[in-house]
Amino acid sequence: MIIDGQAEFRSLLRHHVSTHWPDAIISDFDPLAGGHLPDEFSGAGNDIILLGNRLGDRAGADVVRSFKKKPNFPAVVYFGSKEEAGQVLQRGADGCFNRGGFSHDALVVRLSDILVKRRRVSSTGSLFVGDKSAGIDPLIKGYRFLKKLGTSSHSSVYLAEREKTGIKMVLKVLRQIPDVNDESIAAFDRFLQEYEMIAEIDHPNIVKIYDLGVADDHAHIAMEYLDAGDLRQRINEKIFASVAVKYLREVASALATIHSVGILHRDLKPGNIMLRRDNSIALIDFGLAKRLRLQMEITGSGEIFGTPYYMSPEQGHGNPVDERSDIYSLGVIFYEMLTGEKPYLADTAMGIIYKHAQAPIPLLPARLAEYQALLNMMLAKNPDDRLQSASEVEEWL
Repeated sequence: MIIDGQAEFRSLLRHHVSTHWPDAIISDFDPLAGGHLPDEFSGAGNDIILLGNRLGDRAGADVVRSFKKKPNFPAVVYFGSKEEAGQVLQRGADGCFNRGGFSHDALVVRLSDILVKRRRVSSTGSLFVGDKSAGIDPLIKGYRFLKKLGTSSHSSVYLAEREKTGIKMVLKVLRQIPDVNDESIAAFDRFLQEYEMIAEIDHPNIVKIYDLGVADDHAHIAMEYLDAGDLRQRINEKIFASVAVKYLREVASALATIHSVGILHRDLKPGNIMLRRDNSIALIDFGLAKRLRLQMEITGSGEIFGTPYYMSPEQGHGNPVDERSDIYSLGVIFYEMLTGEKPYLADTAMGIIYKHAQAPIPLLPARLAEYQALLNMMLAKNPDDRLQSASEVEEWL
């Protein structure tokens, strides 16, 4: 979790983390906009807190001390001035970096050390589905567990087989926050309701949700197993323009459908667009888990940012987003599918965010000029100047 009052610095830290850990689940909190974190904030669900020194009227050392006094609070890495370093380390910070300039490698090494130490001392009993010496111990009845695909701070993901049908599927097991209160329960309920809405959608380009279950200490979601890779891999292999248009049409159709029921994707990128064996695509990971995690952790306001390369200008600057932000992200992906390159590159995340808001829309090569008008309408800086809905992308095509 990243805590700091400057959106650009939060994005910079996000960029450093996601560059080394592309699958990291990262949430952001702005203490200037959202106020102080409540006293009951326990840090649950996080491995590390990245704490900047833009904290309003609270001194960084005092915030570190209040955090580290709480039992089982995660590691805290502080970013401030050289003068603050001694104080915050004395108050229990697990690392300290100069906000004005620090090495990416040094940060990654320190965070890696913290993660390794954390895993050594963590109790495996905290996992709702854990590895046992004799294999994976399934706590979800009706499924035969084949292998673990991944673990994050909020869930474990497995390849499983339904015992009755033998169909392979992905099983995501979600942990609930231990410190349950009315707000976290409400957030968890909203999360499940949105997945229920997705499960009711019958669309060829949206991942199929087969089952949704809730127990006392966890929920599970069984979904379609997509084993033909993701769009990121396909882009690296080069895509014909006609295929890029096909994929664009399919993603736009999927977005139009989820937007029609009030769900925004918020984290559209090639890694969240999977392929089937028949070369059709399926949209996955609607950013719901990220929103849930933030809602459970804080009672103030906050904003979750996506990958900088695909963020709309309004999202990059922490402004409210709507379906037009997803359209912008889709425009970035369309450009990348056509050219094999991202439209905006920079040495830092802040540089990329700046270019999304200020740099001209890039021109396609002459052989792809017929798609420039559509690209201009999707990548307009002002949301009012963009295509206003995903269905308009389909209509234009």
